[in-house]
Amino acid sequence: MPTHTHASRFALLFALCSFGLTGCEQAVEVDLVLRGGTIYDGSGSPGITGDVAIHDDSIVAVGDVGSIKGTREVNVAGLAVAPGFINMLSWGVESLLHDGRALSDVMQGVTLEVFGEGASMGPINAVMREEMIAEQGDVRFDVPWTTLGQYLEHLTSRGVSTNVASFVGATTVRIHELGYANRAPDANELARMQELVRTAMREGALGVGSSLIYAPAFYAGTEELIALATVAAEYDGMYISHLRSEANQLLEAIDELIRISRESGAPAEIYHLKQAGAENWGKLDAVIARIDAARDSGLRITTDMYTYTAGATGLDAAMPPWVQEGGYEAWAKRLGDAAVRRKVIQEMRTPTNAWENLLLLAGSPDRVLLVGFKQDSLKRHTGRSLSEVAAEMNLSPEEAAIELVIRDGSRVGTVYFLMNEDNVRRQIQLPYMSFGSDGGALAPEGVFLKSNTHPRSYGNFARVLGTYVREEQLITLEEAVRRLSALPAENLRLRRRGRLQSGYHADVVVFDPATVADKATFETPHQLAVGMQHVFVNGVAVVADGAHTGATPGRVVRGPGWTGWSDSLP
Repeated sequence: MPTHTHASRFALLFALCSFGLTGCEQAVEVDLVLRGGTIYDGSGSPGITGDVAIHDDSIVAVGDVGSIKGTREVNVAGLAVAPGFINMLSWGVESLLHDGRALSDVMQGVTLEVFGEGASMGPINAVMREEMIAEQGDVRFDVPWTTLGQYLEHLTSRGVSTNVASFVGATTVRIHELGYANRAPDANELARMQELVRTAMREGALGVGSSLIYAPAFYAGTEELIALATVAAEYDGMYISHLRSEANQLLEAIDELIRISRESGAPAEIYHLKQAGAENWGKLDAVIARIDAARDSGLRITTDMYTYTAGATGLDAAMPPWVQEGGYEAWAKRLGDAAVRRKVIQEMRTPTNAWENLLLLAGSPDRVLLVGFKQDSLKRHTGRSLSEVAAEMNLSPEEAAIELVIRDGSRVGTVYFLMNEDNVRRQIQLPYMSFGSDGGALAPEGVFLKSNTHPRSYGNFARVLGTYVREEQLITLEEAVRRLSALPAENLRLRRRGRLQSGYHADVVVFDPATVADKATFETPHQLAVGMQHVFVNGVAVVADGAHTGATPGRVVRGPGWTGWSDSLP
């Protein structure tokens, strides 16, 4: 395996050349030099014209590379050269097992997929393994792992084009010990949950992730989350959360996250910051004030987002958490009881602060799209609104949602239009905001076409650069690059990632700032972004001249608690 030593040796030779010292009598030859591009190094500084020299998996020199020559040289004049982008919230955990090319992401410049929003692919026990197999939809895969580290190694051994990393899911460790019960863990159970987190952190997890609007995560109390985040903090890991509310109790949910950070000692990040529902759009000022106050007090609080006014999840987010206790089978069985169904329908129609009802927050079933079904018999509804399907079924929207969950054997993939574009624009300008697709790593072909997806899977990062940098000029290109690369790398405490700097891993993207753009829409989401010319992952080209090369050089990127660190390992 290429090592940091290679980069150090070439960096030393470059230094000798720079100062005219003995040892540089002839040109240094490296694997690749990108010539004449506008370099945005991730620091937020304006771009400079120069070269980037790469050898093995590492960057050797940036800017004026002196007498360094490349075995291969690529003219990138007129193009932007930047560190690879980090997808702070990827759901490529299953799609990459089927197709490791990660086309939807690498064609936007993503070189690192970060998993673990509440649920992670490990640790799992025998029961969880059987559930994972039984719940598979169009994408089928074996499950030969039990720990999170084993999953990540399994994924990269199969071949992936991007690097991969993960948080350990607070929901996952809860299910491991408590199943789907709506209760707090006892002292012994909590200790075992903490030990699962400890093991995952030593395997390289980035921290603990939670997703608190969903059952059974909804059942976890603040003290439980503090206990898990405290273990992550022992390894300098982060707590990252889909808040307990992004709507009516948004401010209180932010207070909870800040408390968890303060009492655990872990930095904290808010997943896909938003204000869901028109009645909550006016809360952004108060949200920013709370975050700024926490940061001013010394806490490391950050945020990420996707750049759209709709979210995507399932019909479970339209039903009360109590009916979902015990997992899908228990949920579906309860929904088959007429009395329970009447109660659920009433609660689905009643505004509340007790749980997050995305159907009500969308404002109308016309603003709810059904995008993912498990059963072939229901796939004809893909892309249709809940109101359309309900009318065809001669049911109310609430009754239709219940019937679809039962008939499909799943929560049914769903898009909810919830947010305000002006707030999206304001959030993009926050200096501590990074970006995550909250979507799979897909391809516009094969099994992926059996369902629709949210366009963020294909366009979130290109949309930042095309719509909000070039067209609307909300932030500069150099600031956008910083927040797509160096900022998340620093927040996650990643080694040698996120910058164009000598000694760093050669995760490098080359794109045309004048043409980079998203093409995916809600109506036709399976469309690749444009404008990305070259993408290198660990020094290997996965995109060349705008086309995927088929290369799969992705590695596991590990958090600061990994016990296998040495100077010669990534």
